[in-house]
Amino acid sequence: MASDPDDDPRIGDISEGTVLRAILARTSTASHAILGPGDDAAVISAPSASVVATTDTLVDGPDFRAAWSSGYDLGWKAAAVNLADVAAMGATPTALLVALAVPRDARLSFVSAMADGFREACDALAPGCAVVGGDLTVSELLMIAVTALGDLGGRRSVTRAGARPGDIVALAGELGAAAAGLETLFGRFRDGETPIAVDADALDDTARQGLERQLRPRPPVRLGVVAADAGATAMMDVSDGLALDAGRMADASGVTIEFSGAAIDELAFAGDRARALAGGEDHGLLAIFPADAPLPEGFRALGSVTARGADGVLLDGAPIAHTGWDPYRDWDGVVG
Repeated sequence: MASDPDDDPRIGDISEGTVLRAILARTSTASHAILGPGDDAAVISAPSASVVATTDTLVDGPDFRAAWSSGYDLGWKAAAVNLADVAAMGATPTALLVALAVPRDARLSFVSAMADGFREACDALAPGCAVVGGDLTVSELLMIAVTALGDLGGRRSVTRAGARPGDIVALAGELGAAAAGLETLFGRFRDGETPIAVDADALDDTARQGLERQLRPRPPVRLGVVAADAGATAMMDVSDGLALDAGRMADASGVTIEFSGAAIDELAFAGDRARALAGGEDHGLLAIFPADAPLPEGFRALGSVTARGADGVLLDGAPIAHTGWDPYRDWDGVVG
């Protein structure tokens, strides 16, 4: 039975206030919020007197395809990718600010489901963090811009620039699962160049797992603070591919990062080393630890740091290309 349009109106047929009330009804209270949604701005406490801030924008086309993602998926993913960036600095996420540009034909239920995705991702990945405000407008393209805030709790931030020769390279999270999911989407759910709805029931368990990780990534957010407390000298979120992001860390630190092929193979999703090195969007935490410090639980050693040589990243002693996702280079121009 078709739903009643009066129960699920188009965004273009109702007021901004109606949409905002639907969103706010699904918003949790942030534990650091002094003043939450509903005023001109939120007020967030900063117990350590230092605020970590990051922002990320997801746009229909280069960042997702509307045919492949539900509103819930998009809310979850937009939260997760920003929470991972806060965690990579060694901080605890405290609040999200969300700006939505939504097509007029979108249904209220779609936006409500997006709010549910934001709330449940925060509850699962960073308890106490919640959406505290943002903005809403209409647009021909669906766009989601998120600013995430975090608190260092008295710690120094862990940057990309602290790796030193002799340190150990380690990872918390997965390698290649989200990229496998993306391959499934492009390989199974297109009619020519046009994305079509996903039928997860048509997939085997491995393909479904990759699809889940692509649409609803689960970065190890809580391990950012754990790594900082364990003495991590450098850390970053692996969003664009292990080889590409490791190259960025190596350049920032002025060192060479050498991976062990055997260690990569142990973590590679479905045993695919190439995908593990070049596939992005798993949002694991790549961290560097002193050689004499035990790795904290949840991290696996992947290699070591050496003095800077001709190449920033090596695999079993041989240089590897810094391949990974680049939306300017890799987007095929298709939306929807």
